[in-house]
Amino acid sequence: MKRISQISLLALCGLLTGACGSETTVNVNADSNRSSMLNTAANSMSNAANTVSNTVSNTAASLTTDSPQDFMQEAAHGGVAEVEMGKLAAANEQNAEVKSFGQMMAADHSKANAELKSLAAKKNVTLPTDPGPHQSTMEDLKGLKGAEFDRAYVDAMVEAHETDVAAFQRQADNSADPDIKAFAAKTLPVLKTHLERIKGIQAKLQGSTGQGNMTQRNTNR
Repeated sequence: MKRISQISLLALCGLLTGACGSETTVNVNADSNRSSMLNTAANSMSNAANTVSNTVSNTAASLTTDSPQDFMQEAAHGGVAEVEMGKLAAANEQNAEVKSFGQMMAADHSKANAELKSLAAKKNVTLPTDPGPHQSTMEDLKGLKGAEFDRAYVDAMVEAHETDVAAFQRQADNSADPDIKAFAAKTLPVLKTHLERIKGIQAKLQGSTGQGNMTQRNTNR
């Protein structure tokens, strides 16, 4: 009887050991499967993120990179306008800095316009000789004099040069045409200098306007 009990006990232990071993194997396999599934999901998410990032980058590039011909056309319109508005500033200014800036615009943009014209001839592109979309701004300025003209001209030049710098920067960085790229890169520092200077003039005019308003308020008291 005792021997039978021992045999039964050994058999029970064997069953328990087998069950434990089986459970361990199942747990290991389950962990391995979960790990594999997590890695697959992570890879899928990473691939999706890369796809979205590439799509956004490509879309942004297509929206901010002008064709060389469009760039030359727009630069020509802007160049003509800035020369003509510079001449207006030199003739109608009240502020000496505005007059000096206008003279610089007429000189620098005349030079850039000549270089652009030569480049366009090389590319068999006919450039416009009118201000194009800038015509309305020119007409508005023609109706102003003195301090009123100065403020309107300075504000227009800040806006125009911010646009110019962005457009020339895109061509300098991304143009597929090496000649356009070189022209943009050469002209860009000049435009940045113009923008920095006109922003300085704008700040001074705004400051003087604020002081004038304060003086007027104190006088009225």
